Amino acid sequence: MTQSVTLSASAAKRINAILANQVDADFLRVSVEGGGCSGFSYKFDFGKSVDDEDIVIERDGARVAIDSMSLPFLEGSEIDFVDELIGAAFKIHNPNATASCGCGTSFSI
Repeated sequence: MTQSVTLSASAAKRINAILANQVDADFLRVSVEGGGCSGFSYKFDFGKSVDDEDIVIERDGARVAIDSMSLPFLEGSEIDFVDELIGAAFKIHNPNATASCGCGTSFSI
């Protein structure tokens, strides 16, 4: 049984704040690409059109699209937004990752 990807309240609030000032974007796109210091890396973009193969998750009016190729790497993950002393950024809490880099943008499985 697969677990779905979830969106934290903090991430939803930040996505809505960013999109409030965008005319050419309606959602956040999250994908996984090969590369990065740990093998795979997360990519965050804003988009206007959702592809047929995408899954879309929503919370508090914020939408996130994930392509079908990236979904297996993200199953069970939470997309979060953290605002810490060292900076503010979207962060993926991924239970599938066996290792990650210090910056949190790349991981291995």
